[in-house]
Amino acid sequence: MARMYRTLPYQGAKDLRQVSEVVNNAMSGKINNSGIVTLTNGGTSTTLTDERLGYESCVFLSPTTANAAALSPYISAKANGSCTITHTSSANADLTFDYIIIG
Repeated sequence: MARMYRTLPYQGAKDLRQVSEVVNNAMSGKINNSGIVTLTNGGTSTTLTDERLGYESCVFLSPTTANAAALSPYISAKANGSCTITHTSSANADLTFDYIIIG
């Protein structure tokens, strides 16, 4: 699930209020590069699908539960629009991570 903030049209904004909102959000760290992913329990890999991902993107995972932190996840493959997260198997269901995408 991606967190999305207002963006500007490629043709430009119609008023300065739109521009100031986007710039102020970016300066406050509210940029469209984060989301939440829950890893597959009982498996050893999970596909993260996000249109912002590319072959050269860096994906950073931050566990939100102790069970998620114990999985030692890493990004094993990348493609345009998705990546594969490889991890140890767990029967727990609370395997949730926040993520950010750079590039």
